[in-house]
Amino acid sequence: MKRTNDGEPRRIVVISTGGTIASRWQGTGYAADASGSDVLATAPLPEGVTVEVVDLFNVNSSRMTSAHQLALLRTVQETFTDPGVDGIVVTHGTDTLEETAFLLDIHHTDARPIVLTGAQRPFGTGDGDGPGNLYDALQVAASVRELGVLVVFDGRVHAARGTVKTQTLAADAFSDPSTDRLGRVGFSRVDIERLPERPAPLPLPAAARTATPGATGPDATPLPRVDIVTHHSDGDPLLLNAAIAAGARGIVLEATGAGNATPEIAAAVADAVALGVLVAVTTRVPAGPLAEIYTGGGAVDLVAAGALLTGTLRAGQARIAVLSALLAEGDGATGVDPARRTALLRRLLDGPVRAEPALATGGSRSASAVATRP
Repeated sequence: MKRTNDGEPRRIVVISTGGTIASRWQGTGYAADASGSDVLATAPLPEGVTVEVVDLFNVNSSRMTSAHQLALLRTVQETFTDPGVDGIVVTHGTDTLEETAFLLDIHHTDARPIVLTGAQRPFGTGDGDGPGNLYDALQVAASVRELGVLVVFDGRVHAARGTVKTQTLAADAFSDPSTDRLGRVGFSRVDIERLPERPAPLPLPAAARTATPGATGPDATPLPRVDIVTHHSDGDPLLLNAAIAAGARGIVLEATGAGNATPEIAAAVADAVALGVLVAVTTRVPAGPLAEIYTGGGAVDLVAAGALLTGTLRAGQARIAVLSALLAEGDGATGVDPARRTALLRRLLDGPVRAEPALATGGSRSASAVATRP
């Protein structure tokens, strides 16, 4: 499907949040400090596109917090209350871009596009990729509709769901290791090669209306703690239990293989679920779905303990799904139905999951179940 900017006037709002695309040398290293207008001035504008800039905040994205992300979500939805806005581009650091993109996508109800982009090389460098990425993002935002939230980087168009940073320094920083790109952009043309699969979006959570980055004490909006715990060859329940003791209301267990850990960890998961903690299981493996194949602390036992498998979502985005389920159901509020909250998380985690041929044979009840679940 070819989407061409027809040159008709398009009004795009660029929301600047910092990152490498806005980073300048500080004497010992780079840090985000360039304004959105400074960043925009480095890029040509596609034909017919006018741009308004919102400087929301300016941080290296390794410092991104849930409060930052919820403030961005609120700003995006407020921006779309203006019917004259045709699309939004968010400039963002690459370290946590995948998490912010997925949070926005989970809550995006508008046909107009949200496009995230950034850079791998800092602002103002002679070989910088930021200007080209920003131009491409503006082109996509001016050309498409009804595709949800997109990531545009190095001439490629990706769906928010499943897209992760796969290169630390190379220009082609993002991909979905479990499926193909959504499309490509170049020469004033946007080619969309497939449509993204998205669950029904959620409404704006109450916490997003008041979340303020950097607020502390009584001024801070209470947000549920969601931690990621990685399993390894000497793994035990210590860190998982420590997260619960620290007040975590959600846990993402980054397991090995197709979703495996140990009997001791499976028992700790059961204890956490009994306390009302949401537990999702992802994997350290870059690509492919999780599947209930093994006992002995494997995915079979983890699911029996009450955990949910994340399909092809990896740790960062799985954490955003858990956080979104907690926020949607008012974690800590009186009368929250744990079964309903778990069902909501299951819906957010469900997606286009494909079983590997080897897993679809033999007696594995999980490979076919994971591959075909609605």
